[in-house]
Amino acid sequence: MIGHTLSGRYELLARVGGGGMALVYKARDLLLNRYVAVKVLRQQFTHDEEFVKRFRREAQAAASLSHPNIVSIYDVGQVDDTHYIVMEYIDGANLNEIIRERAPFQADEAVKITAQICDALEHAHQNQIIHRDIKPHNILIGNNGRVKVTDFGIARAVTSSTITQTGSVIGSVHYFSPEHAKGVATGEKSDLYSLGIVLYQMLTGRLPFLGESPISVALKHLQEPFEQPRKVNPHIPQSVENVILRAMRKNPHERYQSAREMMRDLETCLQPQRLNEPALSYLSDEEDEADKTKVVPALRPDMRNTIEAPAVKVSTSEERWNGEESEGRKRKWVLPTVLGTMAIVLIGVLIWAVSMLKHETGTKDIMVPNVIGEQEQQAKDKLIEAGFTIMDPILYVVPEDSKDVGLVIDQSKKDMEAKEGSPIQLTVGKKKDLPEMPDLTGMKLDEAKEALSALGVKEGNIRTKEVYDASEPGTVIKQTPNPVDPFDPTESVVNLTISQGEEKHAMPKLIDRMEDDARLLIEKSNLKLEEIIREPSYTMPKGKVFRQFPLDENELVAPQTGVKIWVSSGYPDDAKKQPLTVTVSPAVDGQVSKIQITYSDATGDNIQLDPIKISRTTSIPVTLILSPDKDGVITIIRDGQFLKSETIPYFYHPASATPNVNTDNETPPATNEIPVDQGLTDSSGEGSPDPQ
Repeated sequence: MIGHTLSGRYELLARVGGGGMALVYKARDLLLNRYVAVKVLRQQFTHDEEFVKRFRREAQAAASLSHPNIVSIYDVGQVDDTHYIVMEYIDGANLNEIIRERAPFQADEAVKITAQICDALEHAHQNQIIHRDIKPHNILIGNNGRVKVTDFGIARAVTSSTITQTGSVIGSVHYFSPEHAKGVATGEKSDLYSLGIVLYQMLTGRLPFLGESPISVALKHLQEPFEQPRKVNPHIPQSVENVILRAMRKNPHERYQSAREMMRDLETCLQPQRLNEPALSYLSDEEDEADKTKVVPALRPDMRNTIEAPAVKVSTSEERWNGEESEGRKRKWVLPTVLGTMAIVLIGVLIWAVSMLKHETGTKDIMVPNVIGEQEQQAKDKLIEAGFTIMDPILYVVPEDSKDVGLVIDQSKKDMEAKEGSPIQLTVGKKKDLPEMPDLTGMKLDEAKEALSALGVKEGNIRTKEVYDASEPGTVIKQTPNPVDPFDPTESVVNLTISQGEEKHAMPKLIDRMEDDARLLIEKSNLKLEEIIREPSYTMPKGKVFRQFPLDENELVAPQTGVKIWVSSGYPDDAKKQPLTVTVSPAVDGQVSKIQITYSDATGDNIQLDPIKISRTTSIPVTLILSPDKDGVITIIRDGQFLKSETIPYFYHPASATPNVNTDNETPPATNEIPVDQGLTDSSGEGSPDPQ
C-alpha cells in the first residue's frame, strides 16, 4: 500500500511495523502537512462485520484518551474494504528493540519507564479502557526519552467469533496474565501483570516463562513460579524486585489494586531507606505447594502448534457428562450451587429488610443544594452538610472556559428534592492534558518548524529572532516554551532564537602603525595577536608594521581571529645612509625662485621634499638610503621647470663625481638672468659614507 493516499489525505510513505491484526505505516497528512502513523486492519478481519464495528467503536473510545504517555489517535476511517486508524507518529524505537540491544537496564531507567507506563494505564483505566496487550512491542520510546503506550482499544475489539481463530487467542502468550490464559474476563489487574513482565524483562534481559510451544508457556503462567529477578541479575535492589513480585502474583487479589498504587510504589522504591527492604512473601505460596501436583486439564493434540495465546480448555461436553469423571464432577457442583442459592436468598432478605427499615424511619426528601460554580471542596462540604453523600468517583472533564478549572461545572439532582443520604454525582473542571514541548535546540529552523507543525502548532504561532552566536548559522539555540514544559499546540506561541553565526566586522589597518599602537588596535577589535615577526625593511622605519595576515584591511573577520604582524627591525645590514648637499641658485639672483627636490632610493620612488623658495644660492641637505640593488636619483625642479637629475650609485665617491654642474653664461641673457651654479656635494666631507 506504500504510495497510496487514503481518503485523499493520508499518503502512505513507508511501513514501520505491524502485528497479527494490523499493519502500521508512516504517512504524511496532506491537509495539516505533518507526519502521522496509520494503522491499517489486515484484510482477513475486514469481512467480519461485528469485528469491524467493535474495532471502530473501540478505536473511537481510545481516541478519547488524552495523556502525555499515550499515543494520540487523530482519526478513524474506511476506504472500500480498508479500515484504518490515524495516530500520532513517534520518531524513535519500540521498547522491544531497545531491550534486545542493551538489556539488562539500570534499575533507575527501568523504573522510570515503568512509572510512565503506569501513569498511562491509570488514565486509561479511569476511562474504562483496558489495554489487554501490554508488551514491549506496544511501548514506544521517542528520541526525547518520552514513553508512549500504543494499541489501546484493539484487543477489546475481539468478538466471540474471532477470539479463537484456528484455536488461537489474539495477543502475546509471553505477557499473558493467568486469567487471560484461562480465557476468562480480564481487567485492570491483567494489565498490571503484563507490565510486571515488561519490568522483569528490562531488568534481566529475559522473559520469566519460556516453553517449546505457546500452550506450555500459558500453562506456566497458570501453575509455575518464575525465577526471581535478583537470581538472574543480583544488581536489582530488593525493593524493585518486590514491585515485580507483587505485580506478577497469579492471584489477581494479591496484585496491586490499581495502576496508581503500583505507580506510587515505583516512585519510592529507589529511596535509600527502601533499597534493602525484606523480600515479599505470601502465605498462599505455601498453601499452593500441594496444588502443583494437580492434574493439568487435557488438551487436544491439534491445539499445541496452532494457538498463540491459549484459552485453556478443560474438556468437551461429551467428556463432561459421559466420561469417567462425570460422577465426580456432578458431586462437585452440587454444594457450590446450594451455597450460592442460599447466599442469593440471604442478600435478598437483607435488601428487603433495609428498605423496610428506611420506610419505617421515614427518610425525608430535601432540596439538593446547587453547587455549580463553586470550588470542589466547598461544594462537597456543602452537600455533606445538607445530608447528602458524594458519588465516587467524581468526574473530571476539560471545561470550555479555562476559568472553570477546579470548579463544579455540573451535578446530578440539581434544582430538585432527593432522599436524605442520596449520592450526588459531581463534574469538576480540570486542566487540559497538554503535551510536552519538544527540545528543538540544535535543529535547523525548517526541521523545528516541521516538528512543531506535526504537533499542531500553526505557522503564525511560530516567532523567530536571529542573533549572533558561535553555533552553526540557521540552527535553533533557544526556545520558549522550554523543553518538557507543557504547552497547548493550538494556542501557545513558540519563540525560537536562531543563530546567525559569529558576528563579523571589518579588519583594521595595522600597516604603517607603530608596534604598540597595532597591539592596542588588535585588542580593541576583539582579535587575537598570534605572532610578531621582526624583519629588516627598506620601506618602513624601525618599530612600524609593514605587513599583516591573514586578512587585509576592511575584510570581514570573526571575533578572536588570530592575526600575525610583521614589524620592521630597521634597515638591512647592507644599507648605506648617504647624506648629500644640493646647491641651487635662483633663476635670477636676488629674485625668488621656487625649488622642488624629488629623490628615489631604496625606501621608495619619487619622494618629494617640501618645496622651498630662494633668492640666492642655497645648499639643501638630502639623505639617501642606498642598497646594492638600487641606485639613488635626485631631481631638481626650479619654478616648475626641470633643472637637473643626478644618479647616486651604491658605491658613491664624491671625489670621482662632478661636484657642481656649471651653467654660467659668458654673457648675461636678454632676460637679464644671472648665471646660476647648482651641483651636489658630499655633505659628510668623506668619500664613502658609513651605513646606518
